[in-house]
Amino acid sequence: MSNTRNEKLSLIPKLPGVYIMRDAIGNIIYIGKAKSLKDRISSYFNADIESKSSAIITAMRKIDYILCASEREALLVERQLINKIKPYFNAMWKDDKTYPYIKFSISEDFPRLFFTRKKLNDKALYFGPYPQIFYIKKFVRWVSKLFKVRPCKMEFSKDSLPDIKKVKSCLYYHTDLCLAPCMGKISSDDYKEKIKDIEYFLDGKFKKLADEWKEQMSYLSKELKFEEAAQIRDRLYALDSMSERVMISQITQDDIKESIQRSDSLNELKEVLYLKKLPAVIEGFDNSNIQGTSPAASMVRFLNGMPDKKNYRRFKIKTVVGADDFASMKEVVSRRYSSLIRKNEKLPDLILIDGGRGQLAMASLALNELELKIPIISLAKQNEEIYQPHKDKPLILNRNSAALRLLQSIRDESHRFAINYHRLLRSKAFIPRS
Repeated sequence: MSNTRNEKLSLIPKLPGVYIMRDAIGNIIYIGKAKSLKDRISSYFNADIESKSSAIITAMRKIDYILCASEREALLVERQLINKIKPYFNAMWKDDKTYPYIKFSISEDFPRLFFTRKKLNDKALYFGPYPQIFYIKKFVRWVSKLFKVRPCKMEFSKDSLPDIKKVKSCLYYHTDLCLAPCMGKISSDDYKEKIKDIEYFLDGKFKKLADEWKEQMSYLSKELKFEEAAQIRDRLYALDSMSERVMISQITQDDIKESIQRSDSLNELKEVLYLKKLPAVIEGFDNSNIQGTSPAASMVRFLNGMPDKKNYRRFKIKTVVGADDFASMKEVVSRRYSSLIRKNEKLPDLILIDGGRGQLAMASLALNELELKIPIISLAKQNEEIYQPHKDKPLILNRNSAALRLLQSIRDESHRFAINYHRLLRSKAFIPRS
């Protein structure tokens, strides 16, 4: 489990450079410089509770690094990137905001995990602080389920349990998400023994945990306690997914420049379209036919400004007769999103239609019929006009706009994909039958 990570770390050179840490969806959350990239990056996997490293390790999923000629060059590159990108953790350690900690109340008879903005001298363990509370809340819920630590806010002790009438209907107990100390189902000592490894888990000491759990699983199996051994096995699987989640790769300054440009285009798009959130997932549609023959359509998906080709889709037009571009657009949009609804899959943050008001109106009608409120626009090729529902005048962006360049690339890609599929269908239609 840890061997794979060590192999990845061994490939990092002991040279000056800049390292860039990203979260699960690719956002840059921290940028740092190092005299030795290998030593500095390796140190994050051995962080103690009080270090800055422990505050960032939970959210991190990917590390990129840039080789530099000297420490001075690394410093300059680091400053340029931080000033441009302003990552969460770099900003956090410069401002005076109070960010939340994870508190593990080990001094209680039945310890809990919860959030607090005050770090007290109360014999509890504190992890953090964390600026991205969304990710940390998900992580804490996951850890709580894994160890079945009590998630309630109820205060009680081993000598003063709550009235059984108040807790007997607790859903956490009935869904096996809690060890139910409030009902006297487990003693304080046994409860603490069951959850003692949370400290190592939150501190990122995965190897120590894995070694201990393997010994426990072996012992329980020999004692024929197979159910308990299976629980330890499940913990090892979970630990494996946590410890091997970080990817490490070398990038160039040109790669970073492109990444920044993509980020700028998404931020600008969010601003000019007044979107509620960053359009990380954009889906673009286009139709293709020649005099109504072999009508086809395409959908391309862009993730964080990059083509996500495994999620491209092609459509044969089924319900439209002849060259009716408007009706064809309505059909494919309806088919695409009724399918996502049926499969309970993620919807895009923005839809881009190749065309003008007519195509946009029909695509919007399809969304309305499905009762979906996904932001949708169209891009007309002649003057690169952006049409939006319920707005009389099109939006015209500067030709050098990063947002416009992104929309053009999505529009052009959907057009290329549709044309290729249309040609494929026509070639099949003209193959003579023997």
